[in-house]
Amino acid sequence: MKSKLQSAMEYLMTYGWAILVIAVVLGVLYSLGIFSPSNFAPKAQPGSCQVFRPNGPGTNYDINLEGTCSGELPQYVAQFDGASSYFKTLGFSTMHPITSSSQISIAFWMYLTGYPPNTLDNNFIQIKSDAGGISYRIAYSVAGNGACAKNTGIWVQICSSNAIPLNNWTEIVYAYNALSMQIYFNGKYSDGGNWTAINNNSGSMYFFVPDFATGYQIPPYRIANVQIYNTSLSANDISALYQSGIGGSPIHIQNLIAWYPLNGNTNDYSGNNEEGFPVNMMYVGTWQGGYSAP
Repeated sequence: MKSKLQSAMEYLMTYGWAILVIAVVLGVLYSLGIFSPSNFAPKAQPGSCQVFRPNGPGTNYDINLEGTCSGELPQYVAQFDGASSYFKTLGFSTMHPITSSSQISIAFWMYLTGYPPNTLDNNFIQIKSDAGGISYRIAYSVAGNGACAKNTGIWVQICSSNAIPLNNWTEIVYAYNALSMQIYFNGKYSDGGNWTAINNNSGSMYFFVPDFATGYQIPPYRIANVQIYNTSLSANDISALYQSGIGGSPIHIQNLIAWYPLNGNTNDYSGNNEEGFPVNMMYVGTWQGGYSAP
């Protein structure tokens, strides 16, 4: 009996450290989401779903979605370095001008790894026009690290009432009806109010560009599934869009003016040829940590 007990103790002393290391490694991998079911789900190839416009860009007659549009997870998402990464369009407003009477909705998924430095009033990630028209600011530091809509012309600002979570995928939607701006997180209303200050915009659009003027580097972040509409999506629309997940296809495609899944490229899959041009961006395939399917 003593011999068996001694052998067992010797075994544990010899191999126990290895078992402990394996347990720790498995725990770390689990916390990173490596064993998440989403990692083993089928992944959508770039361009696997897109809007087909038989009469050409800018037309709406008989348009439809083509391809595999069942909401499969993307194979890749875009990663921004927080210092110089962004993508832009050329002549976005030539086909779809944004004016003071425009309605517009912008939806996207975001993964933040840290907040901008809380030292100056203008540390943020932004969607903006080079004509100085509109600016949608993300992770605005002074406003509590939330999402803000801020017009660069007369400084009208609305910010979300809650901060964007860190290390979690969050869907953010701005919906502007030419009278007021509404901001949603994960399909739920966060904040809103009067925001009637969109200037006429005749320039290109820059997406998720850090504010270069401050000289501060924003922590790296990831973006997926950017959708732009020429209508103000309703609360029910936004809830349905969230429920379709990070790989979901657009709704109300008649109002869709640009769609950037960012699944390996900055191509526009809305059929409107509003192609994006990447600057210092990269794409990552191991992005599922922090994502929970709705």
